[in-house]
Amino acid sequence: MNEVLLREEKNIKDLIYEIRGKQVMLDSDLAMLYGCKNGTKEINQAVKNNPNKFPERYCFRITEKEYNLLKSKFLTSKGGARKGHFVFTEQGVAMLATILKSKVATEVSIRIMDTFVAMRHYLNTNLIEQKYINKLVIEHDEKLDLIFSKFDKDSEYLYLPGQIYDAYSKVLDIFKESKEELIIIDSYADKYLLDIIKELKVKVIIITKENNKLSKLNIEKYNKQYNNLRVIYDDTFHDRYFILDKEVIYHCGASINGIGKKTFSINKIEDDIIKETLLKIFANIGG
Repeated sequence: MNEVLLREEKNIKDLIYEIRGKQVMLDSDLAMLYGCKNGTKEINQAVKNNPNKFPERYCFRITEKEYNLLKSKFLTSKGGARKGHFVFTEQGVAMLATILKSKVATEVSIRIMDTFVAMRHYLNTNLIEQKYINKLVIEHDEKLDLIFSKFDKDSEYLYLPGQIYDAYSKVLDIFKESKEELIIIDSYADKYLLDIIKELKVKVIIITKENNKLSKLNIEKYNKQYNNLRVIYDDTFHDRYFILDKEVIYHCGASINGIGKKTFSINKIEDDIIKETLLKIFANIGG
């Protein structure tokens, strides 16, 4: 065990990689450090048996392309490529140690946590060696992707006053991503929203407060022609949300009838817990 710990203490920093903008460790490396007799099978079984303890921000599978990219640049001492490698973030490593429940796993995990902390401190104080930078990125374009990953153009949008058409166009593009059902939560929905959704070929549900500018006559006349709208009256929502096919959720900082008038943003919600909570709330009010 001492030999494993000494080796781990020396090499952990070299076993932490940057994938999808996150610092992670491979399941095969963790299996080696923890001394798992069955290798990654033991790691995979722990994840399979405890799915609720390993959300995507703790653990996720990398693609064959991502693994082969690591293998070609960093993993020269490892075996052949295998599809579906799990990678674990700092939180995922800590959770894994609680499930494996071995003395080696506990002690090694402590050292891994220390390494993650040390590396964050190293980054935050800008004392980054060129060797470590080279391990974070491979090509120049990937460096740019890493730098701008915090401003993911596929999930975050900012609009300034006057960008009325740009904001309208983006909202319509988001709505068109839905394949079967679109839920729009907006307490100040009005006829302007009907002018947008009439272009859609999916079922639309609007959740809004009663006695607003979207009259029952508007709804009735709209459905006589398009027949794809259901309105639920509920005044418990302050923020605006777009729910696509009960899978993808966007948060919108302005009501549809006010987009482009003031600075606001639209953000895709990635947190699984928040998404599940919103879907449960929707189900309880008539979904």
